[in-house]
Amino acid sequence: MPSRVPHVLPKPVQEVCVPPVDSLVEFGAYIQGKKVKAPGIVEALGLVRAHNESNDGARAFVWVGLHEPAAPEVEWLSEVFGLHPLAVEDAVKAHQRPKVERYGESLFMVLKTIAYLDHDELTATSEIIATGEIMVFLGPDFVVTVRHGKHCSLAGVRERLEDKPKLMNRGPAGVLHAISDHVVDQYLQVADLMQLELEEVEATVFADVSSRDINRIYQLKREMLEMKRAITPLQSPMAALPQRRVIPSEMRDYFRDVGDHLSRVCEQVESSNELCSSILQAALARSNALANEDMRKISSWVAILAVPTMIAGIYGMNFDFMPETKAVWGYPAVLAVMVTVCVLLHRGFRRNGWL
Repeated sequence: MPSRVPHVLPKPVQEVCVPPVDSLVEFGAYIQGKKVKAPGIVEALGLVRAHNESNDGARAFVWVGLHEPAAPEVEWLSEVFGLHPLAVEDAVKAHQRPKVERYGESLFMVLKTIAYLDHDELTATSEIIATGEIMVFLGPDFVVTVRHGKHCSLAGVRERLEDKPKLMNRGPAGVLHAISDHVVDQYLQVADLMQLELEEVEATVFADVSSRDINRIYQLKREMLEMKRAITPLQSPMAALPQRRVIPSEMRDYFRDVGDHLSRVCEQVESSNELCSSILQAALARSNALANEDMRKISSWVAILAVPTMIAGIYGMNFDFMPETKAVWGYPAVLAVMVTVCVLLHRGFRRNGWL
């Protein structure tokens, strides 16, 4: 189990490790809900721990934000904050399943992020849903966030908390709640946009179905499955999160509220996924019905044209002894027979709905 790091880091760590620069988004020490300037992460951690020790029950902490860091940068932070090697490996590699794991006094949480990508025209390779990840290392006096993907920035979350010191003074658990609430709100927005897409497709599926419409429905179905894989696995860890010892009792109701919102999103995604499957099946059935209707029309016209073709073929055989070939009324009589039979066939097909 990782132990708490003392105020002064061991000398080998300071000499060998290099602070994360390339992927560092922002860091800060927060004492009594207000940001305190510090020259570096190590100094900020020292200030926070000195304050917490001199003020029993204080919730000062350090918040470090990274975006797609390299392995050495996360390993440096693992030495500073005492992060577990397995969690560090997950944070570097990304593509993890949503989960919550405890390592000693720290908590490691993986959140899948999603974003809706609007397109002027969808193609076979267009993506509607983009996914990413946010990893959160939570300790008694620190929060380390590692974000993968271009969307779902946490800058707005940090600014909102900094503008309200009362919220920031809730400590690391308050930051974790704000991040998880922000991610789940993104889920709701994307789920609503996908619902609008499905309603639009559903409205047009019986009006005019083409192969392009089928492709669009299938594409929506694929993206709905991507959403489901990103959101559904988080439901169980989020439901169990309020029972964790690292979550203060006064914060547990807030996490339960986030869990309720997540359950609503999961239900909406599940119903949208089922609706998408029904629309796809209806579109395929409608497409087959239209194809059968076209085949009936073609067959009807072929049957009508077969009558004059047959008669013309018979009288085009040029035998010497054929009835009515020498008659004056033979030609108009044959034409009359052709027209009469074709009209009767056309009326019969129209009556049966084939034409």
